[in-house]
Amino acid sequence: MNNFNFLITIFIILYYCSTFSTPMSVHELLKNKGLPQGLLPKEVKSYEYNDENGLLNVYLDGPCLTKFENRVLFESVVRANLSFGELLSVEGLSQEELFIWLPVKEISVNDIESGIILFDIGMAQKQLSLSLFEDPPSCKIGQGNIKYSGRKDKGFVAER
Repeated sequence: MNNFNFLITIFIILYYCSTFSTPMSVHELLKNKGLPQGLLPKEVKSYEYNDENGLLNVYLDGPCLTKFENRVLFESVVRANLSFGELLSVEGLSQEELFIWLPVKEISVNDIESGIILFDIGMAQKQLSLSLFEDPPSCKIGQGNIKYSGRKDKGFVAER
């Protein structure tokens, strides 16, 4: 009888450990940090997050193109420093503005009640409606035959 109770106890412990150790998705992480879950595409393969320094690395199977208000390109790896309501020092994310691809440098939600999210694209800040980011967008890997020219720190120019 003691062996049976011991086995039941082990089974219960293992069950609860597996239930509570389920990792959250990157979309849930964003939501917990005061950002909309639709900032990153559904096709995120994996991510790494260091809670001590806020470093977030997001991995996709390849570059992909989607649209919020304008077209947006996610590189294979998107990096940023994540803090509550902010993605700072963003790398691997570009947004098309008037046929020019500009790197997104920061994304922030200062006041969730305002319904506004700010994208810092270097030479300007763009205000977008938070409603555009309610759900993670679909992003086709390898979609969009775009070749980039120009220096990364100066922005990308699309060649068609």
